[in-house]
Amino acid sequence: MIHSMPTASGPAPTPRLILASSSPYRRELLKRLQLRFDVHPANIDESAQPGEEPAALAGRLAGEKARAISAQYPRAVVIGSDQVVECAGASLGKPGSAVRAVEQLEDLQGRSVTFHTAIHVTDGVRELGCTVPTVVRMRTLTRAQIERYVEREQALDCAGAFKSEALGICLIERLHSDDPTALVGLPLIATVDLLEAFGIALP
Repeated sequence: MIHSMPTASGPAPTPRLILASSSPYRRELLKRLQLRFDVHPANIDESAQPGEEPAALAGRLAGEKARAISAQYPRAVVIGSDQVVECAGASLGKPGSAVRAVEQLEDLQGRSVTFHTAIHVTDGVRELGCTVPTVVRMRTLTRAQIERYVEREQALDCAGAFKSEALGICLIERLHSDDPTALVGLPLIATVDLLEAFGIALP
């Protein structure tokens, strides 16, 4: 008679982690958690829908990015994220040009601005996400100061032309947020909580 030997049941393998973003800022933030991950940018239409609120726009785009990459890698845990800047109820996107960056920053002088940073995580079956707001009070600067900032920082791929982790910190008087990393582009406190819910724990 042949007896089969019982197999040892070890811990479940950690799922593959993918960041669905081309943003170098989000990539550097996620590296802080010392997790292994791949980067696969999601090419989606980021246009707002008619009447869509800024926070809702950020959440929808983060979800669409995550689902787009999850469809290609169904066994992976995928992180999608997006940030939309709101001022007086209007959404501000990435300027894309120095001229537009100066115009955006001139419009924001001395005003309160909310950065809605959304994160969405999916494994192809479950989906979890949240949006973290950061309220920023902008300084009042001269046009020459704004132009020097845009020339030196070249933050054309940042929402509202605002790069807080570098020279952009000089643009603000104060800020309020539950997560300081949210302003940069990826709320790490929420990221940790969401990844643990999908079986990815910190090292």
